[in-house]
Amino acid sequence: MEKVTKTRQAASLQENVRRMPIEKSETQDDEQQILALHEAGDQALMSADLAMLAQIFADDYVQYNEAGEAFTKQDVLNNFRTGAIRYPSIVSTGRKIRVFGDIAIVHGSESDEVEVNGKRHAVRYVYLDVLRKRNGEWKLVASQLARPVE
Repeated sequence: MEKVTKTRQAASLQENVRRMPIEKSETQDDEQQILALHEAGDQALMSADLAMLAQIFADDYVQYNEAGEAFTKQDVLNNFRTGAIRYPSIVSTGRKIRVFGDIAIVHGSESDEVEVNGKRHAVRYVYLDVLRKRNGEWKLVASQLARPVE
Protein backbone atom coordinates (compact mmCIF):
# COMPACT_ATOMS: atom_id res chain seq x y z
CA MET A 1 0.00 0.00 0.00
CA GLU A 2 2.81 2.43 0.92
CA LYS A 3 4.61 1.64 -2.34
CA VAL A 4 1.44 2.43 -4.34
CA THR A 5 1.10 5.79 -2.56
CA LYS A 6 4.74 6.67 -3.25
CA THR A 7 4.30 5.66 -6.89
CA ARG A 8 1.23 7.93 -7.18
CA GLN A 9 3.12 10.80 -5.52
CA ALA A 10 6.03 10.32 -7.94
CA ALA A 11 3.65 10.24 -10.90
CA SER A 12 1.93 13.37 -9.64
CA LEU A 13 5.27 15.13 -9.20
CA GLN A 14 6.33 14.13 -12.71
CA GLU A 15 3.05 15.49 -14.10
CA ASN A 16 3.61 18.79 -12.31
CA VAL A 17 7.14 19.01 -13.70
CA ARG A 18 5.81 18.35 -17.21
CA ARG A 19 3.35 21.24 -16.81
CA MET A 20 5.97 23.72 -15.62
CA PRO A 21 7.25 24.72 -19.09
CA ILE A 22 3.67 25.36 -20.22
CA GLU A 23 2.97 27.53 -17.21
CA LYS A 24 6.26 29.38 -17.71
CA SER A 25 5.36 29.89 -21.37
CA GLU A 26 1.96 31.29 -20.35
CA THR A 27 3.66 33.63 -17.87
CA GLN A 28 6.11 34.77 -20.54
CA ASP A 29 3.21 35.40 -22.92
CA ASP A 30 1.42 37.41 -20.21
CA GLU A 31 4.61 39.40 -19.56
CA GLN A 32 4.91 40.17 -23.28
CA GLN A 33 1.26 41.29 -23.41
CA ILE A 34 1.76 43.50 -20.35
CA LEU A 35 4.96 45.00 -21.75
CA ALA A 36 3.15 45.75 -25.04
CA LEU A 37 0.27 47.29 -23.07
CA HIS A 38 2.67 49.59 -21.19
CA GLU A 39 4.47 50.60 -24.38
CA ALA A 40 1.11 51.33 -26.06
CA GLY A 41 0.11 53.27 -22.94
CA ASP A 42 3.25 55.41 -23.11
CA GLN A 43 2.51 56.20 -26.77
CA ALA A 44 -1.15 56.94 -25.96
CA LEU A 45 -0.12 59.28 -23.13
CA MET A 46 2.31 61.17 -25.38
CA SER A 47 -0.26 61.51 -28.20
CA ALA A 48 -3.25 62.03 -25.86
CA ASP A 49 -5.01 59.10 -27.57
CA LEU A 50 -8.13 58.99 -25.41
CA ALA A 51 -9.62 55.97 -27.18
CA MET A 52 -6.48 53.90 -26.53
CA LEU A 53 -6.21 55.08 -22.93
CA ALA A 54 -9.88 54.17 -22.39
CA GLN A 55 -9.07 50.62 -23.54
CA ILE A 56 -5.96 50.32 -21.37
CA PHE A 57 -7.53 51.58 -18.14
CA ALA A 58 -10.14 49.39 -16.45
CA ASP A 59 -13.43 51.14 -15.74
CA ASP A 60 -12.62 51.04 -12.00
CA TYR A 61 -9.06 52.36 -12.52
CA VAL A 62 -7.63 54.63 -9.84
CA GLN A 63 -4.31 56.46 -9.85
CA TYR A 64 -2.61 58.05 -6.88
CA ASN A 65 -0.13 60.79 -7.71
CA GLU A 66 3.00 61.61 -5.76
CA ALA A 67 0.96 63.87 -3.43
CA GLY A 68 -1.45 61.03 -2.66
CA GLU A 69 -4.35 62.53 -4.63
CA ALA A 70 -6.68 59.98 -6.23
CA PHE A 71 -7.78 60.18 -9.88
CA THR A 72 -10.32 57.89 -11.53
CA LYS A 73 -10.20 56.75 -15.14
CA GLN A 74 -12.58 59.60 -16.05
CA ASP A 75 -10.44 62.14 -14.19
CA VAL A 76 -7.34 61.08 -16.11
CA LEU A 77 -9.15 61.10 -19.46
CA ASN A 78 -10.70 64.51 -18.74
CA ASN A 79 -7.27 65.97 -17.89
CA PHE A 80 -6.07 64.92 -21.34
CA ARG A 81 -9.30 66.00 -23.03
CA THR A 82 -9.04 69.54 -21.61
CA GLY A 83 -5.28 69.79 -22.14
CA ALA A 84 -4.68 70.27 -18.40
CA ILE A 85 -1.85 67.75 -18.71
CA ARG A 86 0.35 66.58 -21.56
CA TYR A 87 3.32 64.23 -21.79
CA PRO A 88 5.53 65.40 -24.68
CA SER A 89 8.13 62.77 -23.72
CA ILE A 90 8.11 59.55 -21.68
CA VAL A 91 11.29 57.51 -21.32
CA SER A 92 11.11 54.27 -19.38
CA THR A 93 14.29 53.84 -17.35
CA GLY A 94 13.36 50.47 -15.88
CA ARG A 95 10.40 48.12 -15.74
CA LYS A 96 9.86 44.83 -13.86
CA ILE A 97 6.79 42.68 -14.48
CA ARG A 98 5.60 40.06 -12.00
CA VAL A 99 2.59 37.87 -12.85
CA PHE A 100 0.46 36.12 -10.22
CA GLY A 101 -2.27 34.31 -12.16
CA ASP A 102 -4.77 36.93 -13.34
CA ILE A 103 -3.06 39.73 -11.36
CA ALA A 104 0.20 41.42 -12.32
CA ILE A 105 2.40 43.99 -10.63
CA VAL A 106 4.59 46.27 -12.69
CA HIS A 107 7.09 48.53 -11.02
CA GLY A 108 9.53 50.78 -12.73
CA SER A 109 10.88 54.24 -13.29
CA GLU A 110 10.71 56.84 -15.99
CA SER A 111 11.99 60.27 -16.95
CA ASP A 112 9.26 62.43 -18.46
CA GLU A 113 8.62 65.85 -19.88
CA VAL A 114 5.29 66.94 -18.44
CA GLU A 115 3.20 69.97 -19.27
CA VAL A 116 0.70 70.95 -16.58
CA ASN A 117 -1.56 73.91 -17.27
CA GLY A 118 0.87 75.15 -19.93
CA LYS A 119 4.04 74.86 -17.81
CA ARG A 120 6.58 72.28 -18.96
CA HIS A 121 9.08 70.60 -16.69
CA ALA A 122 11.18 67.45 -16.46
CA VAL A 123 10.18 64.91 -13.84
CA ARG A 124 11.38 61.49 -12.74
CA TYR A 125 8.90 58.97 -11.37
CA VAL A 126 8.94 55.57 -9.83
CA TYR A 127 5.64 53.77 -10.13
CA LEU A 128 3.72 50.69 -9.18
CA ASP A 129 0.94 49.47 -11.48
CA VAL A 130 -1.56 46.73 -10.75
CA LEU A 131 -3.15 44.92 -13.69
CA ARG A 132 -5.90 42.34 -13.83
CA LYS A 133 -6.68 39.93 -16.63
CA ARG A 134 -10.41 40.11 -17.37
CA ASN A 135 -12.00 38.13 -20.20
CA GLY A 136 -8.54 37.30 -21.51
CA GLU A 137 -7.37 40.94 -21.62
CA TRP A 138 -4.98 42.74 -19.30
CA LYS A 139 -6.31 46.03 -17.93
CA LEU A 140 -4.63 48.58 -15.72
CA VAL A 141 -6.64 48.80 -12.46
CA ALA A 142 -4.42 50.92 -10.20
CA SER A 143 -1.29 53.07 -10.25
CA GLN A 144 0.83 54.73 -7.59
CA LEU A 145 3.35 57.38 -8.61
CA ALA A 146 6.20 58.69 -6.48
CA ARG A 147 9.20 60.90 -7.02
CA PRO A 148 12.50 59.31 -6.07
CA VAL A 149 14.75 61.02 -3.57
CA GLU A 150 17.47 62.87 -5.48
